[in-house]
Amino acid sequence: MPITYNQDKRIFHLQGKTFSYCLFLDASMGLMNLYWGGRLPDGDVSYLMDSYWGGASFDLTYGRAPHEIPTRGTGYYGTPAVCAENEQGNDVVKLTYVAHSIRSGKRRLEGLPAVYVEDEREATSLVIELLDPLTGLHVETEYTVMEDLDVLTRSMRLKNTGNAALTLTHMQSASVPLYGYDYDMINLSGAWARERAINRTPLNHASVRVESQRGASSHEQNPFIALCDKNATEQAGSVWAMTLVYSGSFLAVAEVNNFDNARMSLGLNPEVCHWRLAPGEVFQTPEAILVYSDAGFNGMSQRFHKTIRTRLVRGVWRDQPRPILINNWEATYFQFTEESILDIASFASKLGIELFVLDDGWFGKRDQDNCSLGDWVVNRRKLPHGIDGLARKINEMGMRFGLWFEPEMVSPDSDLYRAHPDWCLHVDGRSRTEARQQQILDLSRREVQDYIIDAISGVLSNAPIGYVKWDMNRNMTEYFSGNCAPEHQMETQHRYMLGLYRVLETITNAYPDVLFEGCSGGGGRFDAGFLHYMPQVWTSDDTDPVERLAIQYGTSMVYPPSAMGAHVSASPNHQTGRATSVKMRAEVALGGNFGFELDLSKLSQQDLETVRQTVQTVKEVRATLQKGTFFRLESPFSGNFAAWQFVDEESGDVVLCAYQRLVKPNPTAHRVFAQGLCPDAFYQDIASGATYSGSALMHAGLPLPIATGDYSSWIYRFHRQ
Repeated sequence: MPITYNQDKRIFHLQGKTFSYCLFLDASMGLMNLYWGGRLPDGDVSYLMDSYWGGASFDLTYGRAPHEIPTRGTGYYGTPAVCAENEQGNDVVKLTYVAHSIRSGKRRLEGLPAVYVEDEREATSLVIELLDPLTGLHVETEYTVMEDLDVLTRSMRLKNTGNAALTLTHMQSASVPLYGYDYDMINLSGAWARERAINRTPLNHASVRVESQRGASSHEQNPFIALCDKNATEQAGSVWAMTLVYSGSFLAVAEVNNFDNARMSLGLNPEVCHWRLAPGEVFQTPEAILVYSDAGFNGMSQRFHKTIRTRLVRGVWRDQPRPILINNWEATYFQFTEESILDIASFASKLGIELFVLDDGWFGKRDQDNCSLGDWVVNRRKLPHGIDGLARKINEMGMRFGLWFEPEMVSPDSDLYRAHPDWCLHVDGRSRTEARQQQILDLSRREVQDYIIDAISGVLSNAPIGYVKWDMNRNMTEYFSGNCAPEHQMETQHRYMLGLYRVLETITNAYPDVLFEGCSGGGGRFDAGFLHYMPQVWTSDDTDPVERLAIQYGTSMVYPPSAMGAHVSASPNHQTGRATSVKMRAEVALGGNFGFELDLSKLSQQDLETVRQTVQTVKEVRATLQKGTFFRLESPFSGNFAAWQFVDEESGDVVLCAYQRLVKPNPTAHRVFAQGLCPDAFYQDIASGATYSGSALMHAGLPLPIATGDYSSWIYRFHRQ
């Protein structure tokens, strides 16, 4: 059984293929966490509890104990997992065990994205009920072991069973102690156009916060945190990691207490989210996915990847091959006509491209980015035959048609804003901060949600649209609602996310054949929550292939390549000004969902031949790229080379991608060392016909050709014989 309870020892043992997670009820029936790590045969680690006592008399034992759900006020001084202010004006909470249940399957989280099962036999769930008797705060902590995926999910359901209102100020979905503190902390940080850089920092006696208060998971930080052994590498070492299935503001903390033990926690950000809980009301936290790996960072990532790709992403596009697309944005920006769009689409169709996407500028009077957001009515001056007429003409070329929206925004210069100026996030009496000359619609309001659903549905229902790019180009300011009582204003950010998830659930269910792609100024909302509704996200607005090596490599720490939008754009690049070959740009983009973002008719015949060959290659290997096991081989953060690899376990196909930034005079041939191959099997290079053993490719390595210029790339395809 993946989950057992030893009544005599008061031990809950949760186990996957390679991990154990052991909870213990102490003498006062408090819930403790004694172990999370490599798999144990029986989980009886109750003897470890004795090691937490002792020390100076003024060191309270409550602060020393390894609490599973730490609270504030009775001796614990770290970041609380649950904190609730009561009518007496204090926030003291002490939770004790009430009951538990173990069952097959996994329940859905109402109104929130979460990992799911298709058969109850895929999962086993444990619910532990805890109660603070004085306030009546009742906490149900739910754990689910997805045994085949080798992951643990965790969330909390908090109910006010008392007679007076409570205000929840801390709601961490996961908070786990670890023995010792000789770890490094891993997080993903950045900014617009340079998202998700990998940071590795030695843990010390401090509390390190990784967070967003922006109302989005953000370009700056990602809702992911990991601790690892000092010697952990991509291939070896222990890693403990968690990511939040949520798209809004979050807080992740890694801290070391004065007893030299670490703790990591992840959940809603208490700086911008408090929740008033009246008697009888319930609050559900987002879900956290927890992964332990004894096979380094690749082992960690592969567990995240498979879970997200197969049991978080939903719908027909979860397993269906993703089409090769071309987006007109960098080719035309706002300045296009129906004729120019059809010219780009016609040219692309002859190269084998399967989907044309019309980006910003098709609606209202949108000739620049200062107006018309919210007015989702076609601009007949640009498109005299409407979206329907344009889409049908592109369909006749043998291509699907896609469309860009930014549904969560409103321009002050729009019919919607003039009719409903109170529909945006704002504070009465204060000026409304603008970014990109736009405001954010208040999705905490039901009428605003319904407007977006009706407006987007009106477009999708009246044209053969097969793809939607869902953009969101600014973060929250004045994140309060004109439709909310004062005691509930600090709920606005989370209510916004619940409203957004309702909108996404409704629209994606209504149009199941549409391929939806998320976007937020590029990668500003690349998180597990959004991937529940949209199987792919635009990875970054930065399409420079040299920059993309780092962006895509860092993103892959948590998210599968099948979730990454990756396009070939113009050279010199519009973000960096760097000039690179079409070959390099295409072979970097091959590491995600492949597409183009330029006017292909402006390329030379030689470059067009490269495009044609790459399109054909992508069609041949995309099943491996989308569903294969992904290995990071060489990091662009630590050297002149980068490399990664895809392995299709069923077919035996392997795609190995290698890249070099700068040329070096008189070099020795650089070798790339494959991973995850069968040592005794033989692999044939499809291009050259040469045959290598799996052992040779993994241990002796594959020498790369000597580059003759900067920004070189190589794609190798092997088939297991």
